[in-house]
Amino acid sequence: MTADRRLDPADAWGEVADAVAPGVKVVALGGGHGLAASLTALRTLCDDLTAVVTVADNGGSSGRLRSELGVLPPGDLRQALAALCRDDEWGRTWAKVLQHRFAGHGDLHEHAVGNLLIVALWELLGGHVEGLDWVGRLLGAHGRVLPMAAVPLDIVADVRGVDPNRPDELTRVQGQVEVATTAGQVESVRLLPDDPPACPEALAAIRSANWVIFGPGSWYTSVLPHLLVPDLHTALIDTPAKRCVTLNLAPQAGETDGFSANTYLEVLAVHAPDLQVDVVLVDGHGVGEMPMLEETVNGLGADLVIADVAAGDGMARHDPAKLAAAYARIMR
Repeated sequence: MTADRRLDPADAWGEVADAVAPGVKVVALGGGHGLAASLTALRTLCDDLTAVVTVADNGGSSGRLRSELGVLPPGDLRQALAALCRDDEWGRTWAKVLQHRFAGHGDLHEHAVGNLLIVALWELLGGHVEGLDWVGRLLGAHGRVLPMAAVPLDIVADVRGVDPNRPDELTRVQGQVEVATTAGQVESVRLLPDDPPACPEALAAIRSANWVIFGPGSWYTSVLPHLLVPDLHTALIDTPAKRCVTLNLAPQAGETDGFSANTYLEVLAVHAPDLQVDVVLVDGHGVGEMPMLEETVNGLGADLVIADVAAGDGMARHDPAKLAAAYARIMR
């Protein structure tokens, strides 16, 4: 039976350091700003933290490097590494260096320093994981960053109503950027190639984890893709870890227009009907119609945890301290 727990993190931040047992292994899945928010929170709690990051970005600096050099898109991996930097002078400085983008009008315009550093290490060392581990060591990162697959991926979506004059027509849309900004309603997503090799270290981390965290993040292009890599899907089903789904605070223009908290879970269930979910974490202001949400969570066999995890600046983003307090209460 679903338990509806409401957490007030206002008095929990002081307990965070002692709330999670030493040695707890946590794996966080996603990409971009959503995963960065989770990692910023989780690095204050966990001695053993691994980020498994989507590798389907085809835009901006990442897209250019992917196209020109045939490498994994490094941007989401870079953001995850920056989020794992310590909150001291060394960590803050290196996080800024990683995220710095060159200005001007030449070939370096808008390239992120961290993207170039990661790709350089890949070329020198000949391995994705080894290169990322070296960057983590340089930064003093509190955790490990791994790609979800060993090859670059493309996201392909069936989108309804791309042409407003044909609202019921399905259109195939390919590319992470294109899917994230589509004018229609995404119905389903898949990957190209459809059977990519999963990162072995990511599989090992998931199988030995105590907790696996899904989201927040771009649902179709950052969160769900992990469940579409066959070996990764199997590991996420078979792992003895408990699984927490952290829901987004607001719909994303284009990709998830019109989504309620309930819709995210319905889409997750459609794409991974065999996935066991143990906890669903949702912000208290984003629950929508509570009876419907409780019914869906109950159908998943999960506990519903409601907490104040949103930043207080009016932006649709998670507050790392509040999110850390919520995770600490859930995991202890």
